[in-house]
Amino acid sequence: MRYFTVVLLVLSGIFSAQSQTYEIGGLLGGSNYIGDVGRTNYIAPKNFAFGGIFKWNRSARHAFRGSVMIAQISGDDADSNQSRRKQRGLSFENTVSEISIGLEYTFVEFNVHSGKPVSTPYLYTGLTYFWYKALYRVGDEIRDYDGASAPAIPMVVGYKTTIGTKMVLGFEIGARYAFTDDLDGSNPVKGLADAEEFKFGNTNSDDWYVFTGVTLTFSFGRKPCYCNF
Repeated sequence: MRYFTVVLLVLSGIFSAQSQTYEIGGLLGGSNYIGDVGRTNYIAPKNFAFGGIFKWNRSARHAFRGSVMIAQISGDDADSNQSRRKQRGLSFENTVSEISIGLEYTFVEFNVHSGKPVSTPYLYTGLTYFWYKALYRVGDEIRDYDGASAPAIPMVVGYKTTIGTKMVLGFEIGARYAFTDDLDGSNPVKGLADAEEFKFGNTNSDDWYVFTGVTLTFSFGRKPCYCNF
């Protein structure tokens, strides 16, 4: 949380002199993981995720966006449709805490000051950095070695609509490609990175985690002029 607070304060200071519209609010939904344990479905929210979001609407077609999110992720071979995983019978739980900053692009002009209902699909991408528990497995037992962190690339598609003149409601599905294969303990990092006896599954393929849920933001700031950008 403290990392996102610093980013938010810096962005607010840079943009405070601009007559633009800002949005601040929260996100709430479900999360799932894709990797070497459990189900392989890309969109299958089963755990809880929540966070906060901030946007600077630089034009009617794009906004700079920052967010922070905490998501539970888990996997259980018993839920897999692969017989080999069912027979193996492994499971795990982890927690991901992320900060993300990037660009949100709308398919049509989205101006909350238009005085009429506005809605549009949108895309978001940028750079994410997250923290998680570095796991490893000894037999059937999963252990927490230490805290770890890694970057990720967010790939988000969503749909948003105005509610009145101050609120924006959105629904989005966002996959994060994580630059680590250890969310499930299948490819340990740090001091156990060279310990082949702890590795299993496809160690050449990194993990993913996915957020599916809603965002609700409140807009503030003066009516913008989008003529310069």
